[in-house]
Amino acid sequence: MPTVDEMGLKKRIASGELGGLFVVAGEEKLLVKRLARQLIKRGAGEAFPEFNDQAFTDESSLDSVGDAAQALPFFSDRKCVSVADFDVETKNSQDLEKLYELWELSPETTTLVFWYPTLDFDGKRSAKWKKFLKEAEERGTVVFCERRSQSELLRYLSREAEKAGCVLSRQNGLKLLEYAGQDLTALGNEMEKLCAFALGRGEPEITGEMIEELVAKSMETTVFLLAKALVGGEYEKAYTLLDTLFYQREEPIAIVGALGASYLDMYRVRAALESGQTCEAAAQYGDYKGKDFRLRNAQKNGRGVSQQVLRESLHLLLDADLALKGSRLDQRIILEELVAKLLLAARGERS
Repeated sequence: MPTVDEMGLKKRIASGELGGLFVVAGEEKLLVKRLARQLIKRGAGEAFPEFNDQAFTDESSLDSVGDAAQALPFFSDRKCVSVADFDVETKNSQDLEKLYELWELSPETTTLVFWYPTLDFDGKRSAKWKKFLKEAEERGTVVFCERRSQSELLRYLSREAEKAGCVLSRQNGLKLLEYAGQDLTALGNEMEKLCAFALGRGEPEITGEMIEELVAKSMETTVFLLAKALVGGEYEKAYTLLDTLFYQREEPIAIVGALGASYLDMYRVRAALESGQTCEAAAQYGDYKGKDFRLRNAQKNGRGVSQQVLRESLHLLLDADLALKGSRLDQRIILEELVAKLLLAARGERS
């Protein structure tokens, strides 16, 4: 069977068509977990779950998985054998051939689920993962839980607020996405906290002030604010945000990487605008699905900043990245020096 979407898998689960192989993976780990658990629960049935629901991990031997898959259900019509985060890259060719043979010989009474609650993989670049997915599609069903777009995330937040008896405007939904990021688990946790706070005060509407006060800004958000301060020449604010990142014990290399992404967003948007296109046109040069607001923010932040300044700033970020990876200097000193150089570059001065 070919790759199906999440709704396709939900229909399969509801219909009870569960025999055979399933691979559930993707970037949206919350959905991967939800769908896989529904599949496993339905596939194992209600009778004798201690015998008919057998779970394995990447560290389990394929022989053990194969024996479990071949065994008949215990006083039931079906059973489920699941394997979490099976890492193809760590397996040799003999193990993988054994795996594909296991898939071929697994009886219809067994629902065999390979699911990825934490492990990400690139099915386009790795030869092993390419073959894994090809073999899985030929023998069963593959489901990818893709990252949500901004509009889908806003609908999700609105539904979660409505379920709790609260109201969330689009503007404040965007603010929440900007602060908390796009991870559904994190967003769900933040919505639960905001709804409890709002209802506790007898105010069902979630306000921007509540989001400002209660939602912890992700590292990416703090770095975004740092980039905004840097191109705006706000010295005091830039160093305060850098202090915040160190207080949060963020890795310096990760800080430089996120800062580089913000500058690259501005560079791409500036290039698009100067060629007569809109800021959204810059999306073709990177992965902005579910993060298209970054381009609009980059347009605001980079207004008045020349391509030359952005280009120089990217070179400074590259130098800092190399220094962090190869220098014995204190990493905080490297970052403080980087901030100073970026502030000077924003003023058009040579560092």
